[in-house]
Amino acid sequence: MAASAAPVESVGAPPAVPTPSAAAAGGPASATAPASSTESAEPAATVSAPSSRPPSESGLARYRPLTLRQWVGASVVGVLAIIGAATIVVQLTRWFLGLEAMQDFLATYPGETPLPEGAPVGLPAWLGWQHFFNVFLIVLIIRSGLQVRTERRPPAYWTPRWSRGGQGRISLTLWFHQSLDVLWLVNGVVFVVLLFATGQWMRVVPISWEIIPNAVSAALQYLSLDWPLEDGWVNYNSLQVLAYFATIFIAAPLAAITGVRMSGLWPKGATRLNRVYPVEWARAVHFPVMLYFVGFIVVHIALVLLTGALRNLNHMYAAQDADGWLGFWIFVASLVVIAGAWIAARPTVLAPIAGVLGRVGR
Repeated sequence: MAASAAPVESVGAPPAVPTPSAAAAGGPASATAPASSTESAEPAATVSAPSSRPPSESGLARYRPLTLRQWVGASVVGVLAIIGAATIVVQLTRWFLGLEAMQDFLATYPGETPLPEGAPVGLPAWLGWQHFFNVFLIVLIIRSGLQVRTERRPPAYWTPRWSRGGQGRISLTLWFHQSLDVLWLVNGVVFVVLLFATGQWMRVVPISWEIIPNAVSAALQYLSLDWPLEDGWVNYNSLQVLAYFATIFIAAPLAAITGVRMSGLWPKGATRLNRVYPVEWARAVHFPVMLYFVGFIVVHIALVLLTGALRNLNHMYAAQDADGWLGFWIFVASLVVIAGAWIAARPTVLAPIAGVLGRVGR
């Protein structure tokens, strides 16, 4: 915004008298001198101060610090840089794996550890349904969690029906986030119970220290773009096992424990408990765990599509070891449902639902 115009005085000339508009604009106060009757009041010449807004190039609109053309150029350069860096990593990994010592390492540790006797073969239908429910909920949890962090003025507030004096009042967005958390926890408990009841835990829980070098072997094979031989219908490779174990038994409990600490379910008057487990610790862990889930989902989807999409999707959604299109279309239908829920998750839809369990208002 341009600064207020300031009068320019010439040496020996009487100071200019400030106009009401200049004074109202907050310009600097000028000394005044009475004008003689023989002198005509000539207005002083003024010079506009330079604008503090950075000029746009050729009148192009700016988006934050850059113009649209500059953003496109920066994006192209960034993509090319990523492709170049990835190419270098792939070539270096292939050279490294071509060494005699690494060939012996790959022969000893092919990237997969054998399952214990009695391990189930195949993926049951309940696992496919659990997979869909988990993806459905975690996507909405991430969306609502980001909204809670960036929201400045909530569209509405929710108060429990049993509350007195407005206690427990939270934003409608936070109510939606916490409600999804509860459903996700219930789904997770059912998943873990079925996992151990059916023996499927043997496929995602490390049972030998050999899984570490095998996971390193699998990671190097992925980096070389020479995918490790795998058959997810029978056994996951060691890197997959570690990733699934970390997600199910480490990241998910951390998300639950830290989420409960920051929610209204946590007892406010438990002084000793609050001292042992400060809310600052929960906040410091909760957001990085969310970033882990985002990264896991991105890498997981990329590898599913790049390492045999039709067969992998049949494993995950159709409970069959085949190369048909059934799993693909179930996957597409699930994306439609998730997209519909994403669009529908707005205050006009959430408020009536929240009103069943509490009071919604401003």
